[in-house]
Amino acid sequence: MKAMAPVTVSIVTYNSEHIFETIKQFQTAILPFYPVTLRIFDNHSAPAYVNRLQALAGPQIVITAAQVNQGFGHGHNVNLNQTTTPYFICCNPDILLPAASFVTMAQFLAANPQVSMVTPKITAPDGQVQHLVRQHLDVFDYFLRFLPFKAVKHLFAKRLARFECRDLGEQRQPIQFGSGAFMFLRTEMLHQIHGFDQQFFMYFEDNDLCMRLNQAGGQIYYLPDAPVIHYYARDSHKSLRGFMVFVRSMVRYFNKWGWHFF
Repeated sequence: MKAMAPVTVSIVTYNSEHIFETIKQFQTAILPFYPVTLRIFDNHSAPAYVNRLQALAGPQIVITAAQVNQGFGHGHNVNLNQTTTPYFICCNPDILLPAASFVTMAQFLAANPQVSMVTPKITAPDGQVQHLVRQHLDVFDYFLRFLPFKAVKHLFAKRLARFECRDLGEQRQPIQFGSGAFMFLRTEMLHQIHGFDQQFFMYFEDNDLCMRLNQAGGQIYYLPDAPVIHYYARDSHKSLRGFMVFVRSMVRYFNKWGWHFF
């Protein structure tokens, strides 16, 4: 088997409760066997949390501790600017990556130079699929997902299913939008489009990145045979503050790319 090209895994965290489990998974299943560097950017978490992170630093684990939280995209961009490896993974701090899935995605990118990014099947710890792939984005469907009224959601069940791409099946296939929870990218293409747009503090920065990848001629592929586990703590559904950040990012996104209401 051909030797694997080096990979940088970028994780941006802010007091994430699961990151130490994520790091342990890398330490046991990935780092001893593959040419991988783990770059962790902390967005000004609690001092005890940062100290615990910094204690894990080593030859394959690089910790950067920020003095101010400038957002998700900013952290990944800092890691990107320190990266020389041909591949770059954006990984949430609550993701568990099996070694087999990592190898499957790396081999697919190596064999398909026209593909700029792959995204895996993302599941909850209980195995339930989190439907995070999108083929189109519009305002109505985003707000429909947030409505607490089950009767209204039932009325638009088929529309929501299309929006959430629930019919993807088990075939590898091109998609338009992959989730920022896990993106396996070519570093060269990421540099070409200048990384994440830091105007997005949180939310929609992944959609914006995918739009610019598509615009630059890159292809994005969904690999259902490379599953990862995601704990998925959605702050936008938990608090008014998180929801307002989500709405501001959504407005910024549609102002940039054009408003599509339906």
